Amino acid sequence: MDFEYSPKVRELQDRLTGFLQERILPAEPIAAQQLASKPDYWGAPPIMADLKASAKRQGLWNLFLPEAGGAGLTNLEYAPLAELTGWSPHLAPEALNCAAPDTGNMELLARFGTDAQKQQWLGPLLEGEIRSCFSMTEPDVASSDASNVRLEIADDGDEWVLTGRKWWSTAALREDCRVAMVMGVTDPDAPAGSKHSIVLVPMETPGLDIVRSTTVLGFDDRHEGGHGEIVFDRVRVPKENLLGPRGQGFAVAQARLGPGRIHHCMRLIGMAERAVALMTERARTRVAFGRPLADEGVVQATVADARIRVDAARLMVLRAAWRMDVEGAKAARHDIAAAKVLVPQTVKEIVDDAVQIFGGAGLSQDTPLAMLYSQARFLQIADGPDQVHRRSLARAEFAATPVLHEVRG
Repeated sequence: MDFEYSPKVRELQDRLTGFLQERILPAEPIAAQQLASKPDYWGAPPIMADLKASAKRQGLWNLFLPEAGGAGLTNLEYAPLAELTGWSPHLAPEALNCAAPDTGNMELLARFGTDAQKQQWLGPLLEGEIRSCFSMTEPDVASSDASNVRLEIADDGDEWVLTGRKWWSTAALREDCRVAMVMGVTDPDAPAGSKHSIVLVPMETPGLDIVRSTTVLGFDDRHEGGHGEIVFDRVRVPKENLLGPRGQGFAVAQARLGPGRIHHCMRLIGMAERAVALMTERARTRVAFGRPLADEGVVQATVADARIRVDAARLMVLRAAWRMDVEGAKAARHDIAAAKVLVPQTVKEIVDDAVQIFGGAGLSQDTPLAMLYSQARFLQIADGPDQVHRRSLARAEFAATPVLHEVRG
């Protein structure tokens, strides 16, 4: 298990670090001003077009994708690069065309899409010309158990007819979001695990109505295109819009969710690193009771604990990425689940500590800490809540055969 970064990765790290310092971080206040001046607009700030063009020119494009159209990186090679994008989660991932939910959607199209589907959707997504959303979660059922998903996808001759409601469809409100991947029930009488399928639904299809966007701890996430709640009222799409085999929606979705979960964890490590950088700078420069906060033992312990925890979380992410490369996503599922539990919890606590060191400023819009906290907290639920991952880990532990047996006297 070797986590040493290759010369290729180190060179990309250097380029990406320069891009972040020279283009992304200075663009953050500009992007905020641009969105503030357009209160009814859902989507990337205008400066994003310049950032994407610059990233393309510098070869920092589609780094997440190992297949054709991507950078050819392994999961382990991508991890430190995704981490860097976590320093600016609102701008950097999209600037590199490495933003969720498009990354997972592109992976599904590359793996399961027909030639026609790839031409219509995958090509423009790889070029960053359009966005997409993934509609799986539903407001009326416990979606932590995906078998509860009940949107109806009725078989009607040459068409599928969709009826139901979805929410948390990230990017759905963007003008450039052109297609939704929608999971629903195609075969209600089939055995468990074979009832659901995924179909591609163009966003302009009649009967598709975006009711609202849900907020995340008060953040509207307009830059992402919000988190759409969508009503499907007898929405009709051609039969050829089926993505992957009929009745295999769970298997298709899992092929997306495994890599997606670890990508989130990679970016979260970068968010934690930014929080550590902010807290240490604040502690150096803020004076209370006659001396810098950095001289206070309690602050030193907080900073030290943050470093220990973020480095430990990174190692867990790297191990999961390594196992995915060596043994495949299915074999790595427990490593991914463990990372998905540990990393958001760890990052949330580190950001919370940074807020405490900042005091009132940490709660305000004058730092990115509140936004980083909301991202970490959100990811304790998104892509499967912590309890579901703990459940799968516990079951695996109970099923494992101990190497050593307790000796009883």
